[in-house]
Amino acid sequence: MTELTVGAGLARGLMKFAIAKGADANALSARSGITAADVADQDHRVPMTNYIALVRASKELSGDPAIALHYGEEVDLSEVSIAGLIMNASADMREAFVQMNRFGRLVVEVETEAGQSRFKHVVEDGQIWLVDTRANPNAFVELTEVTFARQICGLRRFLPRPFALEVHVTHPAPSYAAEYERIFGCPVVFDSRWNAMRTDASLQSHKVALQPHYVFGVLSERAMTLVKELENSKSARGRVESLLMPMLHTGDISMDAIATKMAVSRQTLFRRLKAEDVTFEKVLDELRHRLALDYLGGRKTSVNETAYLVGFSDPAAFSRAFKRWTGKSPSEMRS
Repeated sequence: MTELTVGAGLARGLMKFAIAKGADANALSARSGITAADVADQDHRVPMTNYIALVRASKELSGDPAIALHYGEEVDLSEVSIAGLIMNASADMREAFVQMNRFGRLVVEVETEAGQSRFKHVVEDGQIWLVDTRANPNAFVELTEVTFARQICGLRRFLPRPFALEVHVTHPAPSYAAEYERIFGCPVVFDSRWNAMRTDASLQSHKVALQPHYVFGVLSERAMTLVKELENSKSARGRVESLLMPMLHTGDISMDAIATKMAVSRQTLFRRLKAEDVTFEKVLDELRHRLALDYLGGRKTSVNETAYLVGFSDPAAFSRAFKRWTGKSPSEMRS
């Protein structure tokens, strides 16, 4: 099964939130396996298992068992993910819902029932319910908490009245159940058959547009690039590339080092790459080629700096490789 991930911005936001509530930063990193470097780039990915560990550690180290609810209440999605910015730039609530399903995996990847979109509208007895179809939700109750809290509280910034009229969750009532109704501002049913919100249907066409529509287009283009990168990372080649990129300049870019980071043997990594008709050497060579073109084509770095960034300690060796790739010298490409 493919490893699920969350956006680094989501993890970084929680770390900052928990630290502000008294959690020790070093203890959070030690307990979760997430370092400051891991979340420095908001668009980086963090394994779901590490994020779950971070949530659980945040609850304990901050002394706040309802920290997931409070994180959703106080930190808007636009502060931790491009998906939130796109939803804020949507024309109306209907479009925001479409974008939530379109780019939600940039925030957090989940398994859904029969591979359907995570959120769907269901009409029952004339009422519209927004249903979270995440599979096995009670294994990570805190994700339900932060999701509903963020959706409900975020919408209060621009809607004229409450969007959620009633909330149902599949897990039992926790010791802090009173916080649910305080934050959600509506009745809450625990041990329900679904995770769902009964919504005010009249707000479906309400205008959002907290950002100009031009911003919507720019952000959507960037988000599509991130989605493509995320999809590519699910292949062995994509995973190797994602691990190589931050390591290239260090020189420690052996197949053994990458296999160790992937927690597989060298032979297993070899077989996975062979199944995709590539070798480790080919992946490394083509990644260096692509990055070198980007650096030099954008005139972002000198030839020597580019050589270093793509993993060549000897500029002459880099020049030979570049000539092989393009038929030109690095200097010719940069001029």
